[in-house]
Amino acid sequence: MTAITVDSRPSAGEPPARISMRRTLRHGLTLAWRNVSQLKHSPEKLLDTTLMPIVFLLLFLYVFGGAVAGDTHSYLQQLLPGLVAQMAMFATMGLGTALNEDIHKGVFDRFRSLPIARSAPLLGTVLGDTVRFITVMTVLVAFGSVLGFRFHTDPLSVIAAFALAYVFYLAVCWISVLVGLVAPTPETVQGLAFIWVMPLTFGSSILVPDTSTMPGWLEAWTKVNPITHLAESVRALTVGGPVGNHVWYTLAWAAGIVVVTFPLAMRMYSRRA
Repeated sequence: MTAITVDSRPSAGEPPARISMRRTLRHGLTLAWRNVSQLKHSPEKLLDTTLMPIVFLLLFLYVFGGAVAGDTHSYLQQLLPGLVAQMAMFATMGLGTALNEDIHKGVFDRFRSLPIARSAPLLGTVLGDTVRFITVMTVLVAFGSVLGFRFHTDPLSVIAAFALAYVFYLAVCWISVLVGLVAPTPETVQGLAFIWVMPLTFGSSILVPDTSTMPGWLEAWTKVNPITHLAESVRALTVGGPVGNHVWYTLAWAAGIVVVTFPLAMRMYSRRA
């Protein structure tokens, strides 16, 4: 009887059974650059992140400034660091919509035929969205400076504040990725995103640093809300004040979000793509 042997080595064009973390990161960065390159041909995709910080800053500053701080200049020093946290949250919402559209167009089906890491397409989508974060933060700080905002700490503290916001932003991006994978159509992504973004952002100390005037149940929520910890961290690192444990709570929340949402996103990606 002739024995039949099966060659278990991957053939040309097939991805290897196990891809190293280094190659996975390289694949993700390559796909991230693809997403960034697309913005050259469709710069209107950054229109919302360009106008959003200007609209929110003007609206909140002149509506709440006198009532909360007595004058708009004092309130601006409290508001802008808080808006760093809010804009980081809102900027992730477009990621889920773009991901859902790519899946419906069959883009991710083509990715799966490539000899790349299975997580590389999602990793590239998240890393490529860094441009959106940089855009919204640059516009927010630049326009805030025109209105009179000034940093009151050293440059390293300011860099640490935005680095912390970026780390949290990347973590929250995975929630947006999960929403984009779960939503049946791109039109429903925004609606689902608002359901979890609105309570987190407005039920925090972003607009009102002193939460003692809130009802007991709402004040209790703001104390555990990760957006509160991020906003208070950015305030302390940019305009001064005690940092406390806010930075560690923010990092812990970011790690927890990734640990929970990344495996779920990969499972949904295997089903959808």
